[in-house]
Amino acid sequence: MTTPITYTNITSAHWQPALGTPGDVVTGLRDIDQAIRIILTTPLGADPHRPEFGSRLFDYLDWPVNRVTPHLVRESVEAIRRWETRVTTEEVLVGIEAEHVTVRVRWRVADGVSQLTEVTYGRSTAA
Repeated sequence: MTTPITYTNITSAHWQPALGTPGDVVTGLRDIDQAIRIILTTPLGADPHRPEFGSRLFDYLDWPVNRVTPHLVRESVEAIRRWETRVTTEEVLVGIEAEHVTVRVRWRVADGVSQLTEVTYGRSTAA
């Protein structure tokens, strides 16, 4: 992925403010990667202006480990299919370790190289 650029250097039709870096924007594949992260980390109903935006991943985080994986995969694919139409989801892998759930999404834009977006849920290890 590329590094964020400043607002004065936007040359792409698709862009959004870069999260965590005020004054910067992301474009291209970095824009799509960030959009997927936002979709997967926004609980359904959390955005009052778009109550249908987000995913239902949070509904399953307390489910038993032996039953949760297919639900997380399904919810990830459905949310990305609905909200990020620029990509095709190729694969969703779920990793469960102690207090963390990691969702890895392999996606591709038309005629593009596969990309990987990873989102981790759970208690932060930093205190």
